Amino acid sequence: MGIIIWLIVGGVVGWLASLVMRTDAQQGILLNIVVGIVGAFIAGLIFGGSINEGITVTTFLTSLVGAIILLAIVNLVRRGRVR
Repeated sequence: MGIIIWLIVGGVVGWLASLVMRTDAQQGILLNIVVGIVGAFIAGLIFGGSINEGITVTTFLTSLVGAIILLAIVNLVRRGRVR
C-alpha cells in the first residue's frame, strides 16, 4: 500500500512542480511521478528527514521544493537557463 501512496503523492508533487516551473506541457504523468519521487528524495537529503515520517504538510511542501529544484536543474542543463 505504501508504494501506491508514493506514486500518488509523487504524481501530485511532480505535477505541481511542473506547473510552477512551466514545464507541464512537456512531460506526462509518468515523468511527473518520477520528478515528484526524486524531488522528495532530494528534499530529504537537503533538509533532512526520513522516508518513515509519513505524509504531512511539511513533508509534502519539502517534497515540492525538492521537485522544483530538480526541474530547475534539468532546465539549466537542457537550455542553459532557469525559467
